[in-house]
Amino acid sequence: MLKNHLRRDLRWLRRQARGDRRITVLVLTLVTAAWTRQLAPGDAMPEPELLFLLSAGLLAVSGAAWFTSAYFLARSARARREPVEVLRRVTRVSRAKEWAFIAAGAYVAWHVLQFVTVLVMT
Repeated sequence: MLKNHLRRDLRWLRRQARGDRRITVLVLTLVTAAWTRQLAPGDAMPEPELLFLLSAGLLAVSGAAWFTSAYFLARSARARREPVEVLRRVTRVSRAKEWAFIAAGAYVAWHVLQFVTVLVMT
């Protein structure tokens, strides 16, 4: 009976990890597309030095979080059969999802910083 509960729990964890992996890939893709769109060459207004440093810092944090999330996602790519390995995989996917949202949060913080700056300077 205990084995059946463990198998059921492991199946549930695998399903949860599949969903989390999809969410993580989507968030990483959207963050990449957003940064690419925002950093495309165009009409950029001159920024004060402090604003430039804050923007560069937020970009660096977002990039580091993106790479950390991609690392955990890559580490969880192989299917595992042992229960302990399944648990490790689930935790890696969970950590990847957390880091992906940190990358998205840094992008949002940068975007808000730019918006507030435009409001204040005009």
